[in-house]
Amino acid sequence: MDMTTALVPPAMPSQAAEPAPAEPFARRFQRIFNFTSVALVFWLCFTFVLTSLLKLLAVMTLQEWLFMVAYLTRQFLASGMLALVAIALGSAMLPERLGPRSRWPVIFVLLLVASSLSAVARLEMSRYPMTSARETASWFADVVILWTVLGLMAYGLAGSIGRQAAARRRLGQQIAERSALAASALEARLTVLQAQIEPHFLFNTLANVRRLCEVDRERGRNMLGSLLEYLRAALPAMRRSSTALAQEFDLVRAYLSVLGQRMGERLRFELELSDRLGEVQIPPLILPTLVENAIRHGLGPLPEGGTIRVQACRDGDQVLVCVADDGAGFQGTSGSGVGLANTRARLAALFGGAASLELRANQPRGVVVEVRLPADRAAASAELVK
Repeated sequence: MDMTTALVPPAMPSQAAEPAPAEPFARRFQRIFNFTSVALVFWLCFTFVLTSLLKLLAVMTLQEWLFMVAYLTRQFLASGMLALVAIALGSAMLPERLGPRSRWPVIFVLLLVASSLSAVARLEMSRYPMTSARETASWFADVVILWTVLGLMAYGLAGSIGRQAAARRRLGQQIAERSALAASALEARLTVLQAQIEPHFLFNTLANVRRLCEVDRERGRNMLGSLLEYLRAALPAMRRSSTALAQEFDLVRAYLSVLGQRMGERLRFELELSDRLGEVQIPPLILPTLVENAIRHGLGPLPEGGTIRVQACRDGDQVLVCVADDGAGFQGTSGSGVGLANTRARLAALFGGAASLELRANQPRGVVVEVRLPADRAAASAELVK
């Protein structure tokens, strides 16, 4: 069974979603009838009046023309506002669960009533009475048809805008949920890799202590005391998702001090870290693992031992961390151990192709392990898995 899958808890049975509380009538009404929609109706009516009266500007005085603009704007506003009220009432009264087939007939009836009321109101406000009943009926029918059709178009447009807004909200929610799932999957993967590397690192260290205890018990006890101090600092770092380079260098210094009690003059080390790079974030135990690998495969086989050099520097937009030894050099299985394999996997999980781990020959002998990290993404990638 895949270890990553094993760490992810099984999905809980989905529970029936509780219905959302009904939105108050006033709030549903104000979603349609608000300052923005009222202003829009006014400017549409005003623009319609201006375009219809432009041709009369040449045959009327400016005062007469302005009077007609104000008069007709008032007339059109009576129809426009009543149509807007009808749409707002329909949207507020109809339940959300009703589909379009049930909503459109109700809105049509409301607009028909509102248009008829607006025609009656406009007749009452009119200063130019109709000359005959036939002319009045024809004008009445034109007003009702025009504003009913315009109201239906406006209702359809408002519904389309609302659906698009709802779709954007759903899409944003889905993107957020997908990002959260991706972050959870990455955290689970890193937890698996770290769970594999911690025992590997600790067991090798404890094996060194046991070996020294068999040879020299007094030195073994001293080394065990140093190891306990080292573990007090190292164990909290093992449970973090990321750690600073400065902390990693401190752990490497403590680890090498512990091994120095066993190897004596056979182990020499140099650590170089710029103060500007101390806060760069990397997965924990990367450097101690590489140092342990260099000692085990590089310096361990040589009777005279050698030197471990750990350096970190800026290389363009990357941070370059090097662990170099002057030991035995490449062997048949160099670069294929558990520690290096998990280190590569953890770097790939956090940084993708922007980070790398490479091995090359040192001069005059030994191996150099180079870890490259994107300096500008190190902190962001570390925050992703917290």
